[in-house]
Amino acid sequence: MVARKRARRVKQRLLAKNLRSDVELSSLPDHALLDVIKVPRTQVDSPWKSLAFRLLWSTMMVVFVTLIVYVDKDGYSQDEMSLLDAAYYASVTMTTVGYGDIVPVTPTARFINLMVITPARLVFLVLLVGTAISVLTEQTRKTVEIQRWRKNLKNHTVVIGYGTKGAGAVAALIADDVPADRIVVIDDNRAALNNAEHHGLVTIYGSGTKQDVLKIAGVEHAASIVVTPSTDDTAVLCTLSVRELAPKANIVASVRESENRHLLLQSGANNVVTSAETAGRLLGLATVTPNVVEMMEDLLSPNDGFSVSERPVREFEVGSNPRHLQDIVLAVLRNNELHRVDTSDAAALKPGDRLLYIKHDLKDPKKSNDDDDDD
Repeated sequence: MVARKRARRVKQRLLAKNLRSDVELSSLPDHALLDVIKVPRTQVDSPWKSLAFRLLWSTMMVVFVTLIVYVDKDGYSQDEMSLLDAAYYASVTMTTVGYGDIVPVTPTARFINLMVITPARLVFLVLLVGTAISVLTEQTRKTVEIQRWRKNLKNHTVVIGYGTKGAGAVAALIADDVPADRIVVIDDNRAALNNAEHHGLVTIYGSGTKQDVLKIAGVEHAASIVVTPSTDDTAVLCTLSVRELAPKANIVASVRESENRHLLLQSGANNVVTSAETAGRLLGLATVTPNVVEMMEDLLSPNDGFSVSERPVREFEVGSNPRHLQDIVLAVLRNNELHRVDTSDAAALKPGDRLLYIKHDLKDPKKSNDDDDDD
């Protein structure tokens, strides 16, 4: 038995090693991962607003230099310099054209040009090349965001594959009060990642079978990993790679065919959901008892009527029978073992137990009545 386990571990390590890419993404600096990691922004500035901001500052700089020159108009070669002459000098000086028809001649005017107008000219030039500066600033901002994100990455949830199943899993997590910024999506489909980023999720481009991709997603520090690729063989490879990096993480995997379920369990998955078999059961129930299927869909749909949730046992509930609680309890989780509510093991609640129950957020009756009155 020990030799068999050892051989299985060696096989898993060899398989995971063969899955590694030639370039280790986890060894690259953060600025080299801008096309791989996307951290969504909470607010995006309008390009027209940015352009108007630059134009405003450029105009203010010209006006500022004009006033400086006009105040010291006696220090320039132009006789009886008017405000228009000062604006003309400011414009040709700020744009570095410098025709030379108006020049500072007194020491005071030259000192002001050196200490004030020359720095203003540099600022003006920076504003003129603001597009290039903006690109560099944007890349720097993204690099800083990636650095901050990777530094604080811990106890998060990684979702491998953002297809129909992956998007549904994310919707359920968010409905269960998991913050969107604590969910990381891995996929090799850019369109799927753009959709995930639109919903406020951190996205990583790459294959979930590659250990370097899993490392930059922080799998080693993740609390849970959801494996939902499009094929069962990919799911097995992803689970093997994840389990090697995160021995203690909770891995939930999806498989299409029930005959492959044991492969995922042997690969290290804690729970496996058979999508094809579950869909087939619902189809069978729909032909006989369609109302039951409707209720099941209601329980599985986040933010829509009833839902199955989990919570810890409250102090005053210890010793009680879960069937006598106000909540509709389905099962009791004790020491990582699930006990149905109708079994003897779940007859009395103990400290540290967790309850699986049906949650329903009731609407405020006063608000409902007010709405009816408005109608």
